[in-house]
Amino acid sequence: MSDLTPRSTGAAPAPADGDNRYKAVQAKLDKLGKAMDDATLELEGLRRSMQANANDAGDMAQDIANALLDPKFVQLTSAVETALAGATREVRTLCDTAQETADLTHETRRTHSKLYGALDDIRSNRRERTPKPGFFNR
Repeated sequence: MSDLTPRSTGAAPAPADGDNRYKAVQAKLDKLGKAMDDATLELEGLRRSMQANANDAGDMAQDIANALLDPKFVQLTSAVETALAGATREVRTLCDTAQETADLTHETRRTHSKLYGALDDIRSNRRERTPKPGFFNR
């Protein structure tokens, strides 16, 4: 039995609302990175649980065979073990992809900060209004 429970977040971790100000982008990247880190941890827990269930199914198939029950039950239980092992491999792939996405998100946040952080400091600390990005590209 699994003790995993679904989360009911209801909303995307970082809504695409068109707000491209520096601080808003930084906040969205931070939120997305944290959500992907959480997803990685949850997927790893799911993978471990599935692997344990696959091992239990294999042990059960062996016990059924040792009890000299109908061979079809051994085959069915072995099929469950095989299916769980395959699903476990796919969850591992998904977990790796989630971790890679989290790493890339954190890297993107750092790069964005490096490229635009100083400009945001300058623009934020001025009393005078400054033109929006792209104003001089006419």
